[in-house]
Amino acid sequence: MLDFPLWKRISLWGVALLVILAALPSIASLSGVRWPSGLPDREVNLGLDIAGGSHILLEAQPSQVAAQRLETLEESVRSTLRDAEPRIRIGDISTANGRLSFMLDDASQVDAAREELLPLINGSGLIREWDLAVNDGNRFILTPTAQGLEEAVSNAMDSATEVVRRRIDALGTREPTIIRQGDNRIVVQVPGLEDPAALKELLGQTANLEFKLVDTNALPSDIEQGIAPPGSEILEGAPGSDYEGRRIAVRRLGGIRGDTLTGAQGTVDPQTNENVVTIQFDPTGGARFAKLTSENVNRPFAIILDDEVLSAPNINEPIIGGSARISGGFTAESANQLAIQLRSGALPVDLSVVEERTVGPDLGADSIKRGMVAMGIGSLLVVVLMIATYGRFGVYATAALVINVLMILGIMALMSTTLTLPGIAGFVLTIGAAVDANVLINERIREERKRGRRVFNAVETGYREATRAIYDANATNFIAGVLLFAFGSGPVRGFAVVLIIGLFTSVFTAVTFTRMWVAGWLRSKPSEIHI
Repeated sequence: MLDFPLWKRISLWGVALLVILAALPSIASLSGVRWPSGLPDREVNLGLDIAGGSHILLEAQPSQVAAQRLETLEESVRSTLRDAEPRIRIGDISTANGRLSFMLDDASQVDAAREELLPLINGSGLIREWDLAVNDGNRFILTPTAQGLEEAVSNAMDSATEVVRRRIDALGTREPTIIRQGDNRIVVQVPGLEDPAALKELLGQTANLEFKLVDTNALPSDIEQGIAPPGSEILEGAPGSDYEGRRIAVRRLGGIRGDTLTGAQGTVDPQTNENVVTIQFDPTGGARFAKLTSENVNRPFAIILDDEVLSAPNINEPIIGGSARISGGFTAESANQLAIQLRSGALPVDLSVVEERTVGPDLGADSIKRGMVAMGIGSLLVVVLMIATYGRFGVYATAALVINVLMILGIMALMSTTLTLPGIAGFVLTIGAAVDANVLINERIREERKRGRRVFNAVETGYREATRAIYDANATNFIAGVLLFAFGSGPVRGFAVVLIIGLFTSVFTAVTFTRMWVAGWLRSKPSEIHI
């Protein structure tokens, strides 16, 4: 227990010093000292409650998910029955009352149609997504199941949360908190962002990019009245584009969605000096885009973003390179913002801001000051008590305590974790746990001395027996910390992170380091020990 050869002492000090060096940029930042630009500068990120920032609560409407599922099902039904052998012909499809219904032209194909539709009804999951009924001999009615809709909403919110996270990360902000709240809400907290206007604009758009053929058979008078031909829909021109204030009829089905994009970049067209967004498709999307443009040469197609037409160019020749340019009266900033949205993916549902607040840095600074004062006073009292009670052993415990705090900061900086006010509470708790470990060790050594053991035996036994209790106590705290991290969110997870890191560092410093120091002192002056 008290054997520390030179290689072991060098290893322990090496680990401690490397982690402490990682804490120096954070200490400099918190102290207001400028850190040299040429040195590594990874710091502990400050949470919203410390650094200030923006808090936004986003909400989605489950009814939109249901409508999207119906539209997707309609297109799938049409293509599935059209590609069947022999082809199964159907009449007009209705999506009224939240369900899909249609009639077969040939009633003798009911069984064949049912067989073709089974994969669509059952889906790819473990639950049934649609209920199928056949009325009047040849009318099919597909009704969404409650379990299928619930799973679709949950999947849409999970996807929306990930898209929001990618968009915010693309802005270069640090350590945002993005979590789901309830069934259809997302909480977004961005430390250091005092003006949430750009953030709201970025998150408020779904960035649902589509390419649809223009219905050239639609009458201008009907379009102005909002009357769409069968199979088509009327869309408004996007503000700021050449089509602002105009209406365009586009084919509702048979287009291409932007979910196959692999890249998007805001650029400038060298011929017109116009700000445009260049997009790239993956092989599947590129093939579909090439097929669409090859089959519809000399026909216009609309480029649609969030149900608004950006432009409707004519297809002069097939576009087979897997890339395209989007124009629509962009500024350099709006083109770059759209590129971020397209790169991060389309939101599966519209998100509306239902709550917004900005937290100023003054509140966090005041909280830090009060927390530091409390920590400083508490630590000073602990140091005085330890030294007064245990003498040199108390000095060792105090030195281990300082190293412990620096190591926690260093590990948090290396892991790019966020420090919140509950995290500061975790610091205080860790200090208490480290001191408690030294108290257990020192009191155990005293007991062994009272029993008449020699100095070396008393210290060795004291560390060995107390360490068991320390490991048991820290194991239970570790389990609690893991559970808090797994099931908690936001500040609760911040507290758990500091707690878990502190458990490891406190054992490392309070047990291993103090034992190394005590062993070195005992070997140099064994007759001077008093505890």
